[in-house]
Amino acid sequence: MKHLLILLATLFLLTACGSKKYFEPEDVKNSLSVEESSLPSAIVSMNRDGATLEDGTIITRDGVSKFKLPENFQFLNVSNTGKVLATNYKDKLLIGNEELDVKNIVVAASLKDNKLALVYSDNSIELFDANTKKTLFKEYLSISLANDTRIANPHFMGNLILFPTLNGKVVIISTKTNKSVKNISVDLDSQFNNIIFLKVIEDKQTLIAATANKIVTISTKNILSKDYEIRDIISSGENIYLATIDGRLIKLDLALEEIASKKYKYSKIHALAFTDSLYAIESQSFIININNDFTEDRVYDFDFDNEERLIVIDNKIYTNSREITLP
Repeated sequence: MKHLLILLATLFLLTACGSKKYFEPEDVKNSLSVEESSLPSAIVSMNRDGATLEDGTIITRDGVSKFKLPENFQFLNVSNTGKVLATNYKDKLLIGNEELDVKNIVVAASLKDNKLALVYSDNSIELFDANTKKTLFKEYLSISLANDTRIANPHFMGNLILFPTLNGKVVIISTKTNKSVKNISVDLDSQFNNIIFLKVIEDKQTLIAATANKIVTISTKNILSKDYEIRDIISSGENIYLATIDGRLIKLDLALEEIASKKYKYSKIHALAFTDSLYAIESQSFIININNDFTEDRVYDFDFDNEERLIVIDNKIYTNSREITLP
């Protein structure tokens, strides 16, 4: 009986592995022509605003920086004056060359002038005066036990600070009064519901916020939301682009109406990028390029090991060993 159970278990595993489906495009072009250079070392951590390499070098929206972090610190963000913010995921926050003692683990941070906005691992948020070293505002929110690793940083918008929380909310604080003026619920139901994307389209006075399971746009007129199982999300101009778990690439407007959609059967998209068209990096060493109205697409061979860390910032792709600039 014991041998029979082992045999059945083995057959089950083999059947499960054999039935796994992969993206298999019919027409694959030669490798996409890109600019490429080597990174000084491998990526050890990353978020939407940058990454940390093994040797302490950082990647920001300005590219690979000559600035190196002290040992055990990892990149979080860059201030409006160019100061690097980093955490040791223990008890310190680095602001440029200054170490600030904190009583909790900082997981997200933004600094504008002297106002420091912090999100902690226990889902508390704090507005801190970096000059006087005094707390201006603090709030303890319900603890989130499970989080998507893509944690968004706070965002300064005029006289307001948008705090993306770990439990599916955006808390808005006034920098004039240092008080909360509004709480926006983005996703309160999902298990992994921290905010993974936060952006303001200033000329349209519209906020875009998303968790791994829901996207919300907030304007002066209304609040709109839609459910998607999101692999990645980016925006360009007044459009939002999604890659979903079921293999769809979707173009939305700010009212969350689907302008266009295309499904790539069995695809597993790691990240999106946008130049004048949309790029999607797929796990089986392909990159999909689709024009802006979704009427034409091409699939290229793309040398990528899906075990590697990968981050996309604007038109640049960073893997463990390379910096790739898309055309």
